[in-house]
Amino acid sequence: MNEQTLATPLRLLDHGAVLEVQLGGEMRRFHAVWLRDNAQDAETRSPGNGQRLITQLDIPQYTRIADAARMDGRISLLFEPDGRRVTFDADWLSAHAYDKPAPSTRGWNEPAITRWDASFADKMPIESYRAVCTDASARRRWLEAVRRYGFARLVDAPTSGGAVLDTVNLFGYVRETNYGRLFDVRAEVSPTNLAFTNLGLQAHTDNPYRDPTPGLQLLACLENTVEGGETIVIDGFEVAALLQALAPRDFDLLAGYCARFEYAGTRGVKLRSKRPIIELGPDGELLAIRFNNRSAAPFTDIPFDVMADYYGAYRRLAELIEDPDLAVSFKLAPGEMFIVDNLRVLHARKAITSSGERWLQGCYADKDGLLSSLLALEQDGAGG
Repeated sequence: MNEQTLATPLRLLDHGAVLEVQLGGEMRRFHAVWLRDNAQDAETRSPGNGQRLITQLDIPQYTRIADAARMDGRISLLFEPDGRRVTFDADWLSAHAYDKPAPSTRGWNEPAITRWDASFADKMPIESYRAVCTDASARRRWLEAVRRYGFARLVDAPTSGGAVLDTVNLFGYVRETNYGRLFDVRAEVSPTNLAFTNLGLQAHTDNPYRDPTPGLQLLACLENTVEGGETIVIDGFEVAALLQALAPRDFDLLAGYCARFEYAGTRGVKLRSKRPIIELGPDGELLAIRFNNRSAAPFTDIPFDVMADYYGAYRRLAELIEDPDLAVSFKLAPGEMFIVDNLRVLHARKAITSSGERWLQGCYADKDGLLSSLLALEQDGAGG
């Protein structure tokens, strides 16, 4: 390997195919082709929207760095054979460094996510609906809580109906489904879904039979004069971590094979999907939990020799989900609502045990809108 020593700590390695630079006290390496592809100059990126103006074929196949210099927190690079000089901000390179240790175990989450158990009941994030609507700081806190915990509550919301739609408008867009933009959760004579009854509901994530599954669910209480009907929430990421610690093979089985889900409760609707109950990224990051026994279709993608063990893992996961040490319970009062990350947090309902009226309204949304709004608020420094 050829090494060219420049102003320490800055070096060109492998005949300029790699730049090594000290960032934040750590030595980081960057490939020349990666640096050229991610140049931030106006010829490479549109100043207005940041989108790339070049294609991969515009970058010479054997791109190298002919010269590198560091000054005033910036790094200047001269690429060959095209002779283009590009300057990078050192902080930008540090934030986008990829030369770092790989995760040591599967099932990891990024630092922005905090898992929780029953003790979370004393720390549940609660904001005022009116404050979230009018104050950027309160909105940022609320959205941060959803990103970190996958769950948050709002109080002092209107009880006239439609507040969940207005809430989604604060950060994104309503995800319309066959249930409509807005759906009512109350007992029906001929329910199209067991949610529309007085029965207790096992902890579950919603709509795993959709592709893609809605990333967020919101439920608002308009009336509640019944006994029972308490809401229960469970952090599916914490459940998965416990399963991995107690029974690693069970974790691997549920992550390694696809389950199937389906819904056909409405005329003209036949929804099906094929996804693992525990979804991991290629690098082992824990991405999603899909658990809904009511909507589970026959599993047909698991080999015969594995099926019995798979069902054992499925049962052990269900047992952990029923563990009261992992559950947080609360009763919604009129004017209160909650939001859950539907790819992480399971929710359940205790049975309704008296006459009276329990009327909730709900809707779905997707996480990309929420995360986009949060990042924009963070970039603007709202409430920071």
